Amino acid sequence: MFVPGEASILHADVDAFFASVEQRDDPRLRGRPVIVGSGVVMTASYEARAFGVRGAMGGAQARRLCPHAVVVEPRFSAYVAASRAVFEVFERAAPVVEALSMEEAFLDVSGLGRISGSPTEIAVRLRRDVREWVGLSITIGVARTKALAKVASGVAKPDGLLVVPPERERDFLHPLAVERLWGVGPATARKLHERGITTVGELARLTETALVSIIGRAAGRHVHALAHNRDPRRVRSGRRRRSVGSQCALGRSSRSPAALDGVVVGLVDRVTRRMRAGGRIGRTVVLRLRFGDFSRATRSRTISQATAATGTILVTARALLAAAMPTIERRGVTLLGITVTNLEAGAGVQLELPLEHPDRIALDAALDEVRARFGSAALTRAALLHRGSRLSASLLPGDRDRRRPMSSGGAAGR
Repeated sequence: MFVPGEASILHADVDAFFASVEQRDDPRLRGRPVIVGSGVVMTASYEARAFGVRGAMGGAQARRLCPHAVVVEPRFSAYVAASRAVFEVFERAAPVVEALSMEEAFLDVSGLGRISGSPTEIAVRLRRDVREWVGLSITIGVARTKALAKVASGVAKPDGLLVVPPERERDFLHPLAVERLWGVGPATARKLHERGITTVGELARLTETALVSIIGRAAGRHVHALAHNRDPRRVRSGRRRRSVGSQCALGRSSRSPAALDGVVVGLVDRVTRRMRAGGRIGRTVVLRLRFGDFSRATRSRTISQATAATGTILVTARALLAAAMPTIERRGVTLLGITVTNLEAGAGVQLELPLEHPDRIALDAALDEVRARFGSAALTRAALLHRGSRLSASLLPGDRDRRRPMSSGGAAGR
């Protein structure tokens, strides 16, 4: 449940984005210092940063600092594709996502407790999903304000997670160097250092008038507010989310068609419940696959009428899985995902199929209400019974019974 003033803003940032994409796509580069860009450094891997290489540095200087670095030319098409994949994961995790760059965004996860878990649980799952689906590591800061969440992610880098509870904000913020504040660049930091001000705590002890006299009117007011963690800005996406999805990592062990069907059932259950909770309906069902050789593929089918009905989307998802089974049997599968796209506002429109009851939407809504009140384990599909804890615990990490850990068998079949 949403608690006013809780730490519910996430700042997510892909670590060394361009260099990480290069290391992901070329295994020979993993663990080695990588510089993207020969004339001017666009970005450097953390292995290269350890030698002092930084973005916007001249290529000759970078090679002097790290002569054994591998220099690669940028591949913008690969970075655009990776950015789109990362933001798909972001948009599945939160209803409001504000992009700051190709690899960086704020997410507002307030009010998602019943559906997706606490902000910390969402952040843990988000980091895991980006790694499993996109193959990149991200760092996340979680705090009550956007500015503090961004500071937290900067402190936690690389590949980290840092949560700043409201009651610990001052203890976290004040010992940090002034350069950590969002908006304090080298020129501003130099002016502050000349006055003996090196930490945020020292900055916070200045009056706004004194700070304005040192660094100027606009910057002084802005930095003074941030030193006291006053940041009223809300996360604003500027667009409605384009898809709702969920995925499950399966590991390397082989699974029978029946077991894979059970995974799809669980995924569709969660996706359609989130669609109905957000008042969204969709027309295109996408099956996402990661094979045993780590290659990826998607299969999609567009239905004639937008819907949020679990039964309709499940029929379509099962057809996509059946079509993909020959490839799965040859190459194995390590991850399955279901996404519904082409979203629009509306209350789950019913698609007429002989397999579905006319009152299916009403039934779905009633089941949603029961699960919201008593936990996801209160009702379980018969297809998920006796499938093992993987489907209940790991598949739906945010859909847990609030009273006890979720087991593989629910209290009632469906």
